[in-house]
Amino acid sequence: MRYAVLVTGPAGSGKSTFCSSMMTHLQASRRTGHLMNLDPAAEYFEYEPSIDIRELISLEDTMNELDYGPNGGLIYCFEYLLQNIDWLDEELGEYEEDYLLIDCPGQIELYTHHPLLPSLVKHLNQIGFRTCAVYLLESQFIEDRYKFFRLYTTSVFKPSGVLSAMSAMVNLEIPWINILSKMDLITGGGDSDDPNAARNGLRKKRDIQRYLEPDPMLLLGGNEETNSNMRFHTLNKAIVQLIEDHPLVQFLPLDLTNTDSLENALSHIDHVVQYGEDEEPKEPKDLDEGDFPEETE
Repeated sequence: MRYAVLVTGPAGSGKSTFCSSMMTHLQASRRTGHLMNLDPAAEYFEYEPSIDIRELISLEDTMNELDYGPNGGLIYCFEYLLQNIDWLDEELGEYEEDYLLIDCPGQIELYTHHPLLPSLVKHLNQIGFRTCAVYLLESQFIEDRYKFFRLYTTSVFKPSGVLSAMSAMVNLEIPWINILSKMDLITGGGDSDDPNAARNGLRKKRDIQRYLEPDPMLLLGGNEETNSNMRFHTLNKAIVQLIEDHPLVQFLPLDLTNTDSLENALSHIDHVVQYGEDEEPKEPKDLDEGDFPEETE
């Protein structure tokens, strides 16, 4: 059985850093993992990708040759990949019983409403991969609860945390893990009580818990809305109702500076893809066949 983990999330959420940290952790755990780059605009990787979409098509070439912008160029690259899916099948052919970490682009539309990634996931399932996705959202979203929950603030459109994660889950329709990344920026890492240990000040566990299991009532708290248009208050109430009616989103905290936190994330991924459940038990080595070196006195 083969396993594929799509690492998704908005730009700057720590997807590439997550992949490199997970690759290091897998190697330390004596497990086999491979990195697949699905971002045609990527420039640097700590681990050289075993499979790289840039060998098929790059965003820079697409923009130069077709005079596309970055967003349109990225969509074209994915369409080109699906049109040349035989290339991907050939690249994937040699990987058996391995973890494949797929580093995806940061264009949020790919996850929330475009059919391109769902088509790719469907193909991976057809060729024998057990797939799941992790959706990374950086912990700095906690600093603005409106940005964390909703799509609109005052007069500006912004991608939110909870609603974009919910939309991506519904769009891809595969086992899903939402991860609140960069937790060391708000917890200081470890059990530090130093208020200067975290970049934006320490947060108490009780405060963080309201975001790990999103409490929509946070949207209706505070005094900020008294100075804003009442229609945004009505919008907030509608979003609160939506989240309460469809409680799909929960977040797993992740501190990449903490090995236990990494292992916890990996164990959740193992669980949702049912890692190793179909493997046959290995027969013990036979002493009579000389599999073990003789002891010397």
